[in-house]
Amino acid sequence: MLKIAVSDSPATENDDEQSAGNVFEINNEKNSLSIGGQLFEGDIVPIGTNHFHAIWQNKSYNIEVLDHNVAEKTFHLLINGQHFHTKAKDELDLLLEGMGLQNSASTKINNVKAPMPGLIQSVAVAEGDTINKGDTLLVLVAMKMENTIKSSGNGVVKTLKVAAGEIVEKNQVLLEFQ
Repeated sequence: MLKIAVSDSPATENDDEQSAGNVFEINNEKNSLSIGGQLFEGDIVPIGTNHFHAIWQNKSYNIEVLDHNVAEKTFHLLINGQHFHTKAKDELDLLLEGMGLQNSASTKINNVKAPMPGLIQSVAVAEGDTINKGDTLLVLVAMKMENTIKSSGNGVVKTLKVAAGEIVEKNQVLLEFQ
């Protein structure tokens, strides 16, 4: 199960579900998808890189994924010309939240690792740079897609372990924070 909060502006750390706009529960059981308890009887077709076409409840939707952050489970979507920002919580996030704990991904990190193998296209930071949460660190190209790697917290770049043009493996350390 996923709980997806949808709003027309990016979420901040202090946002709660009430300020997020609409919240939907998505379940995927026995090869059927339900949204908010209603069976999804639509169709979603990829039409290009980060572009999709969906038909749901007799309506057509053109969807473009403008940005995403895997660590924070956020997406910035353009749907029929309108901007939407989503934040997802999976079963583990909901369980930890119910126990009054925060997800371990939000704790301080000392380094950034490659989420997948690929080619470092560009590096946007240098050693000694002060970084804020959400700042672009580098761009990793994998499977013909550019993946912008952003900072999940504030800090100072201690060491850059890669340079533009280098090929990296999954979980390889890309940079370290002080």
